[in-house]
Amino acid sequence: MEDILRQLSVILRGMWLYRWWGLAAAWIVGPIAAATVYLLPDRYESSARVYVDTQSILKPLMSGLAVQPNVDQQINILSRTLISRPNVEKLIRMADLDLTVKTKEEREALIASVTKALEIRVAGRDNLYTLAYTDTDAERAKRVVQSMVSMFVESGLGDKRKDSDTARKFIEEQIKAYEQKLEEAENRLKEYKLRNLSTVGSGGRDYFSKMNEAGEQLNQARLALREAENSRDALKRQIVGEEPVLLPDNVSSAALAAVSVPELDGRIEALKKTLDGLLQRYTDQHPDVVGARKTIELLEAQKIKEIQSRQKTAPTGMSSSASANPVYQQLKMSLAEAEANVASLRARVSEYENRVQSLSAASRMLPQIEAEYTQLNRDYDVNKRNYDQLVARRESATMAVEMGATSGVADFRLIDPPTVPNKPAAPNRLLLMPAAGLAALLMGAAVSFLISQIRPTFSDTNVLRDVTGLAVLGAVSMISDPDRARNLRRGKIAFLGGVGALVGLFGAMTVWLMLARMA
Repeated sequence: MEDILRQLSVILRGMWLYRWWGLAAAWIVGPIAAATVYLLPDRYESSARVYVDTQSILKPLMSGLAVQPNVDQQINILSRTLISRPNVEKLIRMADLDLTVKTKEEREALIASVTKALEIRVAGRDNLYTLAYTDTDAERAKRVVQSMVSMFVESGLGDKRKDSDTARKFIEEQIKAYEQKLEEAENRLKEYKLRNLSTVGSGGRDYFSKMNEAGEQLNQARLALREAENSRDALKRQIVGEEPVLLPDNVSSAALAAVSVPELDGRIEALKKTLDGLLQRYTDQHPDVVGARKTIELLEAQKIKEIQSRQKTAPTGMSSSASANPVYQQLKMSLAEAEANVASLRARVSEYENRVQSLSAASRMLPQIEAEYTQLNRDYDVNKRNYDQLVARRESATMAVEMGATSGVADFRLIDPPTVPNKPAAPNRLLLMPAAGLAALLMGAAVSFLISQIRPTFSDTNVLRDVTGLAVLGAVSMISDPDRARNLRRGKIAFLGGVGALVGLFGAMTVWLMLARMA
C-alpha cells in the first residue's frame, strides 16, 4: 500500500510540473465542447398510446365450436416484429420521407436513421403500447407516428386474414385429396363384395356362423326325413290287411287322369300344396320347386300306370261296379301324403347337402378373403375418420373467420393520438453541459499526465535510485527566498483561477440553459 501511495505521489508531482499545459488543453477543449452541446440540433419526439383489447364476448360463447387463436401472443409478437426493414420502407413511403432521396446510399442511410429513431414500448401487462419517433422536425415526427399507428392496426388484421385464408385453402386441398381416396376405397370395397358375394354375403354375418347354420338345417332335414319314412312304412304295413279298391271297366286313356286313385291322389294333392308354398318363397329355379314338380310328374305317370294295371287285373264279375273299403281308402290317402312328404324332405336334404358342400369347398379361401376384407375396411375407416376431422376443422375455421369478421381479432383503441411536440425531447443540454465541462477538465489532466510520462523528472532521491540503480550519496536542497515564494504563490493562485474560471463558465451556461427552458 505504501508503494502505491508513493507511486501516486510521484505521478501527481510530475503532472503538477506540467499543469499549465493541462490547463491550456482544458481551455481549448472546454469552449469547443460547450459550443458543440449548444449547437446540437433539437430532436422532437412524437408518441401515441394504443390499447389492444383482446377480450371478446364471443370467445366464451364459441368455445369448442370455433378455433380460438392466442390473440395476446400474436399482438405481442407483432409489436416486437413491427420494426422490420419492409415495414420501415413502407413507413417511409406513407410518411413521404423519401421525397428528397435521390441515391441508393441516401435511401439506405434514411432507412437506418428511421429504424434507429423508431421505438415501441410496452406499458405494463395490459396490452398498452407506446409508439414513438424522434426527429429534428416536429411535424414530420407526428406524421411518422400517425403512419406507424395505422401500420400497427393493419398488420394485425391483415396477417390474421392472410393466415386464415391460407389455412382454409390448405384444408380444402386436403379434403379434396381425401375425397378421392374415399372414392377409390369405396370402389375397391364394392368390387370386393361383388367378387365374393357368395362367400361374404350382404348381411354381414360371419362365415362360420353360416356354415354352422347350414349344418344344423341339414341335420334337422335328415331327422325329419327319417321320421317321415318311418311314418310311411307304418302306413304300408297297415294297408297290407285291407281290401283294395276295384276300378270300373272300359275307361278311355283320355279319362284315366280323372279316375280317382286315393293312394296317389293324396300324395299329388299334398305335393301341389307344398309346391304352392315353395313358390311363395322361392323362384321357379329353386331346387325345392324343381324337385317338387318332378315328383308330381312322376306320381301322375305312376297313377296312369296304376289305373291301366288295375283294369287288366280286375275280376270279370266285378268290372261293372266298384266297391271300396273306407278304411283302406283312408290308409291309401295317408300313405300318399306320407310319400309326398318324404319326397319333399328328400329334396330339402339334397339342397342342404349341396349348400354345406359349397361352403366347405369355399372355406379354404376364407382366411385370405377375411384378411383382404379387414385391410379394405381399415384403409377406408382411416380415410373416413381423417376426412370427417378435416370437414369439422374446415367448419370450425370458417366459423372462426366469420367470428373474427364480426367481432374483430382485437379492438385497437387509440388512447393518446400523436401530436406535434412543442418542446424538444433531446438533447438534454442541462446534463450535457456539466458533462462537457468535466470532460474538458479530464482532458487537461490527461494532457498533463501524458507530458509527464514523455518528459519524466525525478522528484526525490528514491525515484533517482530506483531508476538508475545507483547509490545516491546526497541531495542539494533549494533555499527559497521571499521573491520565489511570492512567485510560486501567485502561480498557484493563477492556476486555480484558471480552473475556477473554466468551471464557472460551464456553471453559468448550465444556469442559463435552465432559465431558458423554464421561460
